[in-house]
Parts: sequence; structure tokens; C-alpha cells
Amino acid sequence: MYRDIADYALSTPGWLHTLAEVGTDAGLFIFMALFGLCWWRARRADARDLAIAIAGPAGIVGAYIVSEILKLLIKEDRPCRGGVATIAPCPPPTDWSFPSNHAVIAAGAAGTLILAWRALAWVVLPLAAVMAFSRVFVGVHYPHDVAVGFLLGLVLAPLFALLLVGAVTPVVRLARNRLSPG
Repeated sequence: MYRDIADYALSTPGWLHTLAEVGTDAGLFIFMALFGLCWWRARRADARDLAIAIAGPAGIVGAYIVSEILKLLIKEDRPCRGGVATIAPCPPPTDWSFPSNHAVIAAGAAGTLILAWRALAWVVLPLAAVMAFSRVFVGVHYPHDVAVGFLLGLVLAPLFALLLVGAVTPVVRLARNRLSPG
């Protein structure tokens, strides 16, 4: 399946190659902007709602750390090292393939944004899926790297964020009490 996708990707127009390479990182900026909107929206909401919005990025970091640990334990070579022509340059030999960190981060951002603002699901889930798939399309990951990375991000980031909410909520209440005119 990887070779079929990589071969097909090479037959697509150059603008699509650029979009696929740049799009994954550009999508992260879209997620950052959505987190900003989420925080802005929650600033006057219940303290727990704001705490969820604040804890979301920390949940993504937690999921990323888990994926990095898995990469170091599993040490799967990148598919692009097998002599396959790809759109993107192959990362260095010590940059392992499984799981895809880009997929973890994209799905983690989608999952934590949905936790904080459910109405965004129709935007963030497809965006995360396209961002994750682009890693196979440009040739730097196998499909299973992306699928597992996506599942890790979608499950672990919201879980870690929820685990932090109990600690963040009292801090939000305290900050509001100290900053409110009085």
C-alpha cells in the first residue's frame, strides 16, 4: 500500500507536492489559531471549561512524549530509506518512523479541541486526517505509522488534558479571584 501511495503521489502535479509538504506544518498553525479562539471563547465560561482549553496543549505534549518513547523503543526505519522515490527528503537515519509524531500531534490537537469545543469536530477531525495522510503521501511514513500515531494522539491527548483539569481548575479560579475588580 505504501508504494502505491508513494508512486501515485509522484504522478500528481507539483503544486500538490508543495501543498502536501507544507500543509502538515501549516495545519499546526491552524490548530494553534483554533486553540487561541477556544481560549478566548472560554475566558468567561465556567472555570473548568477554561481549564480544559488551557490543558489541551499540555495533553498534546504528553501524547507526543509517549510517541517519542515508542519511536526509541521500536526503531522502525523510514520507508523512504528503501530506495523508493518520494516527494519529501528522507529524514536522517536516527529519526525513526513508528509512530508518526505529526499524526500524533494533529490528532491530539483535534481531540483536545473537540473536548473543549465540540462544534469544531467537523473541521478539526478531517484536517487532522489529511495532515496525517500527507505523511504517507510525501513518502516519509508507512500507513500503519500514521494510523497508530493518529489513534495515540486522539486518545492520549484528551486523556492527559482531562487528567490535568483537576489541577488547572483551582488555578483558574484563583487567578479570576485575584484579577477581578473588587
